[in-house]
Amino acid sequence: MRALRPTLLTPVAIGALLSLSGCFGGDSSSPVDTTAALQDKIQNIVVIYAENRAFDNLYGRFPNANGLNTVLNADGSVTAAYVPQKDRDGTTTLATLPPVWGGVTAPGSTVTVTQAQSAGLPNAPFNIGTAFRASANATIDGTVVTRDLYHRFFENQMQIHDGKNDQFAAWGDSGGLLMGYFDYSASPLYKLAQQYTLADNFFQGAFGGSFLNHQYLICACAPEYPNADTAAAKPTIAVLDKNADGSYTHQLSVAVSSKASALDAAPVFQLSGNITPANYFGDGKFYAVNTMQAPFQPSGNAPVDVNGNDALYADPSKPTTLPAQTQTHIGDQLTARNVSWAWYGGAWTAALKDGAQAPTVKRSVIYAANSSGVASTDAVDFQPHHQPFNYYADMDPVTHATDRAAHLKDYDNLVADAAAGTLPSVTFYKPEGLYNQHPGYANIANADQKIADLVAKLQASPQWKHMVIVITYDENGGQWDHVAPPKGDKLGPGTRVPALVISPYSKMGTVDHTQYDTASVLRLITRRYGLTPLRGLAARDQALTANGGKPMGDLTQALDL
Repeated sequence: MRALRPTLLTPVAIGALLSLSGCFGGDSSSPVDTTAALQDKIQNIVVIYAENRAFDNLYGRFPNANGLNTVLNADGSVTAAYVPQKDRDGTTTLATLPPVWGGVTAPGSTVTVTQAQSAGLPNAPFNIGTAFRASANATIDGTVVTRDLYHRFFENQMQIHDGKNDQFAAWGDSGGLLMGYFDYSASPLYKLAQQYTLADNFFQGAFGGSFLNHQYLICACAPEYPNADTAAAKPTIAVLDKNADGSYTHQLSVAVSSKASALDAAPVFQLSGNITPANYFGDGKFYAVNTMQAPFQPSGNAPVDVNGNDALYADPSKPTTLPAQTQTHIGDQLTARNVSWAWYGGAWTAALKDGAQAPTVKRSVIYAANSSGVASTDAVDFQPHHQPFNYYADMDPVTHATDRAAHLKDYDNLVADAAAGTLPSVTFYKPEGLYNQHPGYANIANADQKIADLVAKLQASPQWKHMVIVITYDENGGQWDHVAPPKGDKLGPGTRVPALVISPYSKMGTVDHTQYDTASVLRLITRRYGLTPLRGLAARDQALTANGGKPMGDLTQALDL
């Protein structure tokens, strides 16, 4: 794991890395010229980070993309290329998909599809919109909130099943829903993808869920939890099967009570904890791979009290409060080169105020959806584990208050800065729950319109003519995708997700087949601003090539420079 931790490289190493067209320019035959053109023409990089959608789930029918046409005929029957979902023994083909445990639609929805009404679907991808018309007289469009799906670090690896992608139904907690896809063709973002560039070979950087992939987005690393086994807070440590030599596999140990077949119930594990065992990565350390809470407000854990500055911090005694991180992140590198940057969070200002309340006060913004658990305009459901810089010691609200104010801002600030032409060189935007497309509490349509509206605002900005916008997703949300990720390191990459590159310099109306992952965003930023590459970038590419693959691109192949 030590190789995955970001450190500074020497100038000689930087030059060597930049000379690799595969690592820092996809298939570019003249990487030095590309770098010069990138630095000359692009002044602003904007990253919009949505939630929990596999590529096939939204763009599986996109023209000229590596989509569902590979595994589905026009009538919905499977082709010979489809690899059917297997049961938990890894060999038995499931006769049908499991029912959707707990039902397809979220509580309070105007459309209801029960667990019983979801049973018996063929072992194949299916159109969520039309699949339940016969059983429930229900049509599910982009305004309907469907149930959440399991999306965690070890489960994602178990579902990928060493590249077979055939145990998603076996190890998910949502039954057959994870094989569903939407007809997304009428959406504003789909139309932007048609106009600009859609990347169809882009993978989530880390296995599992949102927390880890947000961390990977900014540091190409996993957060540490020192001495997790003896910590007074007692964070949960995953229980894994072991190899004959005593090393850990990536298989969670199954509980005795767990059913043998996915057709009978969702799986039960001994402990799917938030922290890896001490030596999972081979360095004797503990790493946080599933959702942990920030040590600073806004956090999912309230303050101990509101005396003095205590209201600005999360209760450190809670098992899910992560100690402040000290790894090098992309913001550190940008600051070191005097390059401006900011992370804009939807509802950030409201969440700050909400988080600073006494622990006895019920939150009204942080993890606050409506009574059915669904985000709404009155209950936007701010997700603090989607704010990765807030986990770092250099964003401490007392000792680094000035830096914090400069770099952690609200969506309203983003809109104002875009209109004024004062956006920082590197901009990250994270929508609040209502607008992030996360199953379980958000629908597709609200986020689609919000993000498209922001793109229009950015296009109206004085800075647009030298801007690149990257819209991508943190992770697959537990959903199946027919393309297996390339074999990399023990952090990832995980399942394929959508990515759009929108710019006056986009290769207009094209599908980019270059291999990317979440950290390709960091590669683009690194190349444009002449930064020292984070160590995790080189580690990922070394692992890919060692496993017979190729390095990740840096998104310049999506640009006509």
